[in-house]
Amino acid sequence: MVKIDDSVWGKEDVTSSKGMKDENFPVGSFLIAPIHRPIVHHYYHFARVADDMVDNVSLTSEEKKARLVALREVLLGLREAPNRADAQSAAKLRQSLMARDLPLSLASDLITAFIMDAEKNRYQSWDELLHYCRYSANPVGRFLLALHHESEETLEASDALCTSLQIINHLQDVQSDLNKLDRCYVPLEWLNEEKVTLKDLTLARSKPGVRRVFDRMLAKVDGLNTKAKRLPSLIRDRRMRLEAAVIVNLCVQLTNHLHYNDPIEKRVALTRKDGVYALLKSIKYFSVSA
Repeated sequence: MVKIDDSVWGKEDVTSSKGMKDENFPVGSFLIAPIHRPIVHHYYHFARVADDMVDNVSLTSEEKKARLVALREVLLGLREAPNRADAQSAAKLRQSLMARDLPLSLASDLITAFIMDAEKNRYQSWDELLHYCRYSANPVGRFLLALHHESEETLEASDALCTSLQIINHLQDVQSDLNKLDRCYVPLEWLNEEKVTLKDLTLARSKPGVRRVFDRMLAKVDGLNTKAKRLPSLIRDRRMRLEAAVIVNLCVQLTNHLHYNDPIEKRVALTRKDGVYALLKSIKYFSVSA
């Protein structure tokens, strides 16, 4: 094990004050059984720390990667964690995962995606974007399913849901990601085919070519959502089944909002009404057998 080396962490913990209530979708909500909530919270905080590291504009690419590698090493038990919140998030999650006999890869895969973000800021193709989602989003669903001892039969639908959630989040934040982080997840090949540029993503509203690219992405998301709709019926745990159903319905609603609204003109987001509707539409899954 590597001994404590505070220098790799830098002088300041860059973790933001953003919390679970600031996310688009439920994170460790009341729908999750109380016995599972602490580890879900540990998982979220670990991911939040890593995300804040890679999105911090005051750090260089090499500094970001060094911190992310150190965070993963703490998670894997290869490095001691200093007594600071960012490093301790990995130590706490390691303890929680090991106590439940869950694979550490369910969290370490996230670091692979964050290192991608530190190394690159453009995606050439749809397949390249899906590869990114394989590490940035899909492990989250797999973690929750493993936590509830669900079968491998759930994984395909879960991956589809998580990938869909990731891509619609990219569309929501397409302009802010480009302006603040110089990062864009829209396939460059598709922009080139429509003869539009990254600069067009910073305008006041979408040009027709940009809108066609967004519609192409959303058509792919619609296909992912169709696969994701199978997920609740495959889950045995009642509370997790309801949580999945709510998230699937919220995902479909947000996708529909993006179909009919311009994410360049304004950030397209869910409303409280959307949340109530998703819960009411999903409640049937709490009582049925999987």
